[in-house]
Amino acid sequence: MPPRTGAVERVALLIGQLGLGGAERQLSLLALGLRERGVDVHVLLLARGGPHEAALRDAGITVHPLGFTRSGPLAPVRNVRAFCRMTRLLRRVRPDVLHAYLPESYLLGVPAARLARVPVVIAGRRGLSRFNKARALSFTLGTAATRLADHVVANAAAVAQDARSVERIPARKITVIYNGLARSAFDRVEPERVGTGLPVVLCVARLVPEKGLAFLIEAAAVLARRGRPCTVVLAGDGPARDALAARARALGVDVRLLGARTRVGPLLAAADVVVLASLAEGMSNSIMEAMAAGRPVVATDVGGGAELLEGRGILVPPEDPVALSDGILRVLDDPDLAAGLGAAARAWARKNLDLDVMVDDHLALYRRLLDDRCG
Repeated sequence: MPPRTGAVERVALLIGQLGLGGAERQLSLLALGLRERGVDVHVLLLARGGPHEAALRDAGITVHPLGFTRSGPLAPVRNVRAFCRMTRLLRRVRPDVLHAYLPESYLLGVPAARLARVPVVIAGRRGLSRFNKARALSFTLGTAATRLADHVVANAAAVAQDARSVERIPARKITVIYNGLARSAFDRVEPERVGTGLPVVLCVARLVPEKGLAFLIEAAAVLARRGRPCTVVLAGDGPARDALAARARALGVDVRLLGARTRVGPLLAAADVVVLASLAEGMSNSIMEAMAAGRPVVATDVGGGAELLEGRGILVPPEDPVALSDGILRVLDDPDLAAGLGAAARAWARKNLDLDVMVDDHLALYRRLLDDRCG
């Protein structure tokens, strides 16, 4: 298939599923933005759909479930068939660009795109490398797939630096494009009633160990011992839910487990401080949304956190509940500081996290890479 010249006409975006994670939200925003600009967009799903699927289909975007699976005795056979299905689909759709989000997607999508002779293949890096002996094979295969891609899009300078230093990806092959915020993220909304007389500390995150939520609960216990009890509101779901609830009961901390939320604006409006206690992070969508809402943020200094919050938020070391409690206390005890941080964060987000800029930057990169390929 010879590469097409001229404008980018058709783009395929590949991801595992369309759940409530940050990568899924960013892919959906990009797909809708590209569609608004007249690009024929196809979204390929390794496994299943999710909350974003209806909006994509309503916008005229074709969504293709591919049928990969993780379990069952027939999983290897089904996955080989799904890989062949993806390759045939790419040959039929003939996208100018395949942009694969997250390691699992570019591990499978890059070789399929090469077999289908897609002109431009991009690996989307959304977080830092997590190498250990148990993951050595998947890390090696993921690195090989990244190098086989034409280009890497990182959503933070810290993620780009990690790709260069850990996976030895050449700097010329990496472009940093920040995440974008939906326009509604800047809307003023009525706060949700939390039903507490204590300060509200909000964290929007999946309930998994790498989000550091156990340290947040420990920090709340430290605050209570200091005479500054608070209500911790966790918006998200995940396998650590029961363990977190048990830990909160053991420490006597008021923790509200709300489950996954598709709309967090009212919760943000009700929060006295928004916290992210992650042990590792790329470019946090929950921090971005808190900034757009003008809320003061306390976050661990990991990944792209400093890029978002330097001078407009409070950064603390990871895995340190005392430091985390100190940061929260600074905000709760100083209303002028809290208001100033929130205002500065909102202004910076308006300037740097604009959805149209994110979409246009991707489209400009696609055009440049396609022109280079044709040349």
